[in-house]
Amino acid sequence: MKNAYIIPFVGLKNEDHQFEYEINNSFFEVYPYEEILGANANVVLHLNKQETLLELHFSVNGTVEVQCDLSNELYDQPIDSTLDLVVKFGDVFDNDHLEILIIPRDSYEIDVAQYIYEMIVLALPRKKEHPGIKDGTLKSEILDKLKELQPKENINSISSDPRWDKLKELITDKKQKDGTS
Repeated sequence: MKNAYIIPFVGLKNEDHQFEYEINNSFFEVYPYEEILGANANVVLHLNKQETLLELHFSVNGTVEVQCDLSNELYDQPIDSTLDLVVKFGDVFDNDHLEILIIPRDSYEIDVAQYIYEMIVLALPRKKEHPGIKDGTLKSEILDKLKELQPKENINSISSDPRWDKLKELITDKKQKDGTS
């Protein structure tokens, strides 16, 4: 699996090159990130080789199987993302910058697997929510229990704090003096 993502750029002409990768479950077996349970995505890599640097433009489109944060149900999360990376040549390896990678001058290949992995992980939303929750089609015991445990009283019916009431009066008084409502 690993060798498929190593690009030997030394033999390439100074021009644009395109590489395509199908990302599936086996791709994520190498990485310890356990939130992605499956994948069906395509990555297209455009590599522009120049005399002194490499420009890489990654784009991914597809789905990854994840677990809903609310219901724990599995679902396919669509992903669509891009990543740009400039590879320069220097004395020592340096990946401290977000969009610039410096590799030793005598390098002849680059492994793009880590960048594909990071692009896919960063394409996931912070809150993973099953689409059936939004449209109401998901039937789950967990959702039923959450609805059952949801507080019944309205937030406006809760008695107010007298300190806040005094502050609200100040705002109301100021608005009345200014002539605004």
